[in-house]
Amino acid sequence: MKKIVGYNNKVTNTNKYDVDGIPPLKEAIPLGLQHIFAMFLSNIAVPIIIAGVVGITGSDLTILVQSAMIMAGVATIIQCYPIWRVGAGLPIVMGTSFGFLPTNIAIASSYGISGLLGASLVGGLFGGTLGFFIKKLRRFFPKIVTGTVVLTIGLSLLPTGIIAMAGGSGSENFGSAKNWMVALLVLVIVIFLNRYAKGMAKTSSILIGIVVGYMVALPLGMVEFSAIREATWFSIPKPFYFPMEFYWGAILPMLIMFIVTSVETVGDVTAITNGGADREPTPDELSGSVIANGFTSSLAAVFNSLPNTSFSQNVGMIAFTKIMSRYVVALGAAFLILAGLIPKFGALISTMPQAVIGGATVIIFSQITLTGIDILTSEPLNERAKIIIGLSLVFGLGLSQVPDAMNAFPDIVKLLFGESGITIACFVAIVLNLVIPSDPIREDA
Repeated sequence: MKKIVGYNNKVTNTNKYDVDGIPPLKEAIPLGLQHIFAMFLSNIAVPIIIAGVVGITGSDLTILVQSAMIMAGVATIIQCYPIWRVGAGLPIVMGTSFGFLPTNIAIASSYGISGLLGASLVGGLFGGTLGFFIKKLRRFFPKIVTGTVVLTIGLSLLPTGIIAMAGGSGSENFGSAKNWMVALLVLVIVIFLNRYAKGMAKTSSILIGIVVGYMVALPLGMVEFSAIREATWFSIPKPFYFPMEFYWGAILPMLIMFIVTSVETVGDVTAITNGGADREPTPDELSGSVIANGFTSSLAAVFNSLPNTSFSQNVGMIAFTKIMSRYVVALGAAFLILAGLIPKFGALISTMPQAVIGGATVIIFSQITLTGIDILTSEPLNERAKIIIGLSLVFGLGLSQVPDAMNAFPDIVKLLFGESGITIACFVAIVLNLVIPSDPIREDA
């Protein structure tokens, strides 16, 4: 097979599904749309939740949602095709992050949307700067840490998948038989096509499952079209539509969150290269991904959007399909930008029932979990590793499920660690990796 030199002087095969591969449009478009369908509702859910916190409605809410779509698309394209050192040159899908949500809600409640966007601007610049030093900081993120973070990401997403299959949080018919019927139908189609189909039917199994699920949901009355009727045909986002304000009380927790999300990005990039190409990421890929994670978040703040980071469900999709083409993901990102510029198009996609999305994404979330396990078990697990992994999961998943256990701690600690299992697991894994000696202490010494 012919080889070419790709981004960062990596030698890559010309296989159309490799990083630098370019599948024909008839394949690339549905493959790219798979990635967009997997992240679309999550991407717009965050600004909608924040809007509810600060009382934003009507056209102002439309601006927030529109900006989230456009800036996620721009950030994704930059990750796929870097500008200078900004971007990894990998198929990384970016979007507004649920990881920031508890912090965003706390900041928005105290300082409003203007204070939140100001903190995002400063936090993004800080996070992007961290990326330039990631090579020196890499020693703090060995496989034991990144694998634990990826595993925690996967485990923390599993309830999200189940909630979606049951109809979505707050649904009037949550857990109904028709929600489960549609979700399980989508899941069965995806598994069947991935295991037994060939060609495009196999590689587009997730998109096909979503389309079939949507068609089944229509006659069941699960699709609401009012959003399409109310949306306009064309709109361009305005920078600084919401004026920025800067408060240390908002900026400080945002800075800490960008440290955490940088580690999460390192975990996602590691999962992409391990799951899709069976290799470790290069230092330039890690550095570029973190730089883009921060700087595109600052750019997003200018255009009225919340912090962006890599989307773990799309990482799982790459591990599931083994399609690493950044061209495919960038093409999907172009559709995401189009959805933002043409609100009616975005509104059409937003009518997708949660049960349909859940049926398609639950298997993706499971693949993220398994990728974390693969990273951790790529080397024999000694007693030291078992302690680090075990305690990271105990505190990460345990405390996040019992936030009241931290009632005696200061508000800043509860804000950072009370609701994010990923944050806690990351912190515990890094600390234990630094303080526990590498050489095991023999009991008979």
